Amino acid sequence: MTRGRLITLEGGEGAGKSTVLDALHARLRERGIDVLVTREPGGTGLGEAIRALVLDPAYADLCPESELLLMFAARAQLVRERILPALDSGQWVLSDRFTDASHAYQGGGRGQPGARIDAIAEWAAPVMPDLTLLLDLPVEQGLARAGSRGEADRIERENLGFFERVRAVYRERAAREPSRFRRIDASRSIEAVRAAALAELDAFLAENAP
Repeated sequence: MTRGRLITLEGGEGAGKSTVLDALHARLRERGIDVLVTREPGGTGLGEAIRALVLDPAYADLCPESELLLMFAARAQLVRERILPALDSGQWVLSDRFTDASHAYQGGGRGQPGARIDAIAEWAAPVMPDLTLLLDLPVEQGLARAGSRGEADRIERENLGFFERVRAVYRERAAREPSRFRRIDASRSIEAVRAAALAELDAFLAENAP
């Protein structure tokens, strides 16, 4: 049996990930590919409980180390409960964020060392995406979009500098791994962003479809 593929979607606040995720899911199903859609943190009962805790503004004093470990606790459960079984059965997985998000948010944003994140990932979530689409746009534009969605969660309430560091790490990782990452200009209309993401997926499918 052919192993499934893991496709991840990354980006800062207001990048349009949810809309693009829906479009990618629909395209995979059109091609007859069985796909599991999940998100981070979350995707399991435990993961969703951790998500609620991590994003709750009531925990404004959550220290960076605790945040990092909680993110990986949710990820470890997701990998073992859902992602690995799906991939092993030949199912494809489409995830809204994965380990790159910890490098960007807990690494770039919170200042946790990249080597520490890599070491935890190797133990807790030893899975590498086959394709990562990075929706990239200027921070102020993204925050303006995100601000229209309602009350900000704990992470969305961070300052501009935090999100600039997040974006910088995402861009650095994309530049370092061009064979895995596809950077998409998310400052354009959502229709243009969706079309660009689908084009990248189609190119990937041309080489990797079952």
